[in-house]
Amino acid sequence: MSLSKKMLRDIKINKTQFIAIFLMAFLGIFAYCGICGEYYGLEETSADFYNETNLADGWIYKSGFSNTDLDKINNFTTQSERQSVISAVGEFDNDPDITLHFVESNDISKFYLSEGEEFDINDDSGVWLDKRFADAKELNVGDNITFKFNGKTIEKEIKGIGYSPEYVYISSTTSITPNFEDVGFAYLSYKAFPSDIQYNRLLVKYNQSDDSFKEKLDDSIKYLSFTKQKDHVSVAQFSEEMAQHKMMGNIFPILFILITFLTLLTTMTRIVTYQRTQIGILKAVGFKDRTIILHFISYGFIPVLAGSILGLITGPMVIPQMFYPTMTTRYTLPSWNPGFDMSFVYVAALLVISSVFVTYLTCRRISKENPANTMRPKAPNISSNSFFEKSKLWNRLSFNFRWNWRDTRRNKFRALMAIIGVMGCVALLIAAFGMNDSMNDLETWEYEDINHFESKLSISNNPSQMELYYVINETNGSFIMQMPIEIKSNSHENTGTLLVSNNTDLISYTDNNKNPIEIKEGEVSISTKMAEYFNLSIGDKIKWHILGSDEWVKSEIGQIHAEPISQGLIMSPDTLEDEGLNFTPTSIVTSEKFGENVDSIKSVSTIEEMEESWSDMTSSVMMMVYVVTIVAALLAILVLYNLGILSFTEMEREIATLKVLGFKTNFLRRLLLTQNIIFTSIGFVLGIPIGFYFMTLMMDAAGESLYYVPTLTWGNIILSAIITFTISIAVNLMFSGKIRELNMVEALKDVE
Repeated sequence: MSLSKKMLRDIKINKTQFIAIFLMAFLGIFAYCGICGEYYGLEETSADFYNETNLADGWIYKSGFSNTDLDKINNFTTQSERQSVISAVGEFDNDPDITLHFVESNDISKFYLSEGEEFDINDDSGVWLDKRFADAKELNVGDNITFKFNGKTIEKEIKGIGYSPEYVYISSTTSITPNFEDVGFAYLSYKAFPSDIQYNRLLVKYNQSDDSFKEKLDDSIKYLSFTKQKDHVSVAQFSEEMAQHKMMGNIFPILFILITFLTLLTTMTRIVTYQRTQIGILKAVGFKDRTIILHFISYGFIPVLAGSILGLITGPMVIPQMFYPTMTTRYTLPSWNPGFDMSFVYVAALLVISSVFVTYLTCRRISKENPANTMRPKAPNISSNSFFEKSKLWNRLSFNFRWNWRDTRRNKFRALMAIIGVMGCVALLIAAFGMNDSMNDLETWEYEDINHFESKLSISNNPSQMELYYVINETNGSFIMQMPIEIKSNSHENTGTLLVSNNTDLISYTDNNKNPIEIKEGEVSISTKMAEYFNLSIGDKIKWHILGSDEWVKSEIGQIHAEPISQGLIMSPDTLEDEGLNFTPTSIVTSEKFGENVDSIKSVSTIEEMEESWSDMTSSVMMMVYVVTIVAALLAILVLYNLGILSFTEMEREIATLKVLGFKTNFLRRLLLTQNIIFTSIGFVLGIPIGFYFMTLMMDAAGESLYYVPTLTWGNIILSAIITFTISIAVNLMFSGKIRELNMVEALKDVE
């Protein structure tokens, strides 16, 4: 029989094991290329979009940029453009917030056209509108739209619909995820401004470091604030999302591939050991060692190559498309395409090469034996009695325990592979379930422990005070003020949120342990994550201002609170006014539902809607959790199944001997089950801290806006244990039939 026919016959006989090798290689490469393909797609698509639209390197804010200011700044920039950026209200029933950009040239952070006419800087009658807002409002090119701002009303014709690199992510005042019916942006020519224009924003491009540019800027003009590209709200938010996906792509799939490698090693060891006699016959009839080794190398090479190629092709095609639909609810790009990187090919090639190397290691030793020895069954491993086995305690232990102890000492490598395989699968499950628990914990913390209101009423621009107090009286509500702010301290800058709230039981403040705390009158409290960023403690001083305001405030930290979603400052209205600022309510919170149509109330958000918004925001992370959980369970099945086969193959002679001595099949099943449970238990315990570490890495990559306390719940541990031990026991029970059908004559051949 030719070696090729023998290989086909062996593959048919051992098809389950070869399918397992194929699936392991496929799952490892599929997960790696798919998750990383999703990340690289985001990175490449956003980078192309930023480059094509010439995204600004920085934004300088000032109440009015003169030509003199521009001349000074142009001395150390490569390109600059002034804009007048104004918050306006669209003339619709829900009074949506529309940010108007009156641009001087549209050369930096350019409007990206999707449909309609190209942006015309000389067109004073047209407007180029946000596509997501236009779709939500069913607006088309040629329609007219009216904006109101600063007591002015302008009506323009929609000349184009498209995107902006500054609004890949757009924040909403009514929900965590943007509601595109309530918020949008528009680009207009500076000639469309209804009066003398005052430019309040300068977009710059430069070929130096951010710090170097800022030093020169500080020496040139007086300005309100400067934001570098990486700190821009949209850029930073999307970068944080990509960083989290990259972290997942770098950790989980590599673990998959490691487990694949170990499983391949154990599987090929079993196959080569099982075919010792056939190898001896091949050697006896004249086949050279090199030919035999190449023959068995093909056993690992072919299924791993096929699985790797299939994973390489399907991973980037399937997994990114699972994530992109959920991400489009929060982010806006002209296109969403999976990416490809040569590292995919390198990793697949490395796995294939590793399969060749592993197979070579498993058959190298046997190829050096002479044909006569090779045709005999493999001699059992021998180990000397340990100190423990010589002690008096040893004789008091059960036969089950003593037999498994000695078998483990004789087959340390198999035991190590079993423990490592289980450990990797448990780490994946703990990390996946831990992320799910963490996200649910943050949701509970925010919407149950902190916020106790039923509805949040967003106040419109220029509201009627009579209407507002009518709403307050009708709903027994409370005013709050939420504004974006910039904080400076210890040579660092960061943006956050200012919450100004009366002493109301509708909002609680909590510490790191989620216990209620009191922020006293006159105290300024900073969130824990923001305090960690600036390395602040109680008594330290900070400098901050409301974005858009020229007035900076110096405050002393009197309290540190913990907030899972929004990082920044909290104080009372009186404290705010003591700091020299006016309390200007932006919302009303109430324990009642409010359905009246009041002009001064722009929109109403219920706590249920906010929780739904949270679910939308975390949907991509949850999708990752589901993918990792399913793949981890599949890996556990394949790993434990292959290790079970290997264990049975190596113990055939011992099991047959025990059967001859009168041990029943059920007792022998308990022997194998005990060993399986012990290895699984050790792997499970060791996998818990590794999984917790992976979970911490994932959550740390979630960005600066989320604060969480790492926790490992008993529910997580129990669920992971149920999955792991159920698979372990089920796989073990599959070998019951093999014990009954064991060929006693073949298994008990003497080893001379």
